[in-house]
Amino acid sequence: MKYAFIQRHKRVWPIRVQCRVLRVSVSGYHQHLVRLREIAQRRHLSNEALLVHISAAYAENRGAYGWPRIWRQLRAQGIRVGKQRVQRLMQQHGIRARGKRRFRVTTTDSRHDLPIAPNLLNRNFTVAAPNQAWVGDLTYIATEEGWLFLAVVIDLFSRRVVGWSMQPDMRRDLVIDALEMAWFQRRPDRKAELMFHSDRGSQYASDDFSKVLKQCGITPSMSRKGNCWDNACSETLFGSLKVERLHGQRFETIRQAKDETIAWLLWYNQTRMHSTLHYASPMQFEKDWMDATVKIAA
Repeated sequence: MKYAFIQRHKRVWPIRVQCRVLRVSVSGYHQHLVRLREIAQRRHLSNEALLVHISAAYAENRGAYGWPRIWRQLRAQGIRVGKQRVQRLMQQHGIRARGKRRFRVTTTDSRHDLPIAPNLLNRNFTVAAPNQAWVGDLTYIATEEGWLFLAVVIDLFSRRVVGWSMQPDMRRDLVIDALEMAWFQRRPDRKAELMFHSDRGSQYASDDFSKVLKQCGITPSMSRKGNCWDNACSETLFGSLKVERLHGQRFETIRQAKDETIAWLLWYNQTRMHSTLHYASPMQFEKDWMDATVKIAA
């Protein structure tokens, strides 16, 4: 009420004088005006105009976003709108994220006599800094030319995919190439402890892969037998890839599947909002952490 009185009589008495007499702050008065403008902007944005913005965000992310991420993207673009309104409009017009499906991944062959590393990670998926814990896994993609196998390396700190490899077979070179890409891209400090966690597959237990880990000074860790939840982050990544990008697509060639997968991996790292990261993308999360670290050091 006091702010409304000041606004009505600002041409009669100076704002500072009115604030002093009414015992309110000048900054509080100006903040009140800002809130009024934001409310007016929300009211002036019609449902039709808002639906255009929602549809554009939905198309930009190729149907991967539901209303929570769509709402956050609109807010990041400066569009002041309530989450309930976004949710209601999307429901009314049948705009929804691609539905979740179960994908049975049977790429792990643990029936071997190769050495098995202990489960050092022990489902501790939250780490304090980059290059402390990496996880690796592989999956398959169907094409008209045959299977395409994808191996990834994920930094648990930011959930960023730091290495990947794609080949038409599951030989040990597949996982070695993904690890070497991660190593050369990240160039972690050899003096710091870095753990690599995977399942018990023969590719990860092979002598060649173990040698690469040893050369890089990386400590191996492996899931318990038959327990996919010990490597839940990579399973979640593959599920998102298949639901958000690959499901419903038919690839005539392995090259087409590779191109689509690489495009999604780049989008995932650079743009995709990650709920675990407070709806920042992996690269943005790392940048924010680095900026904060530099400020603290200064």
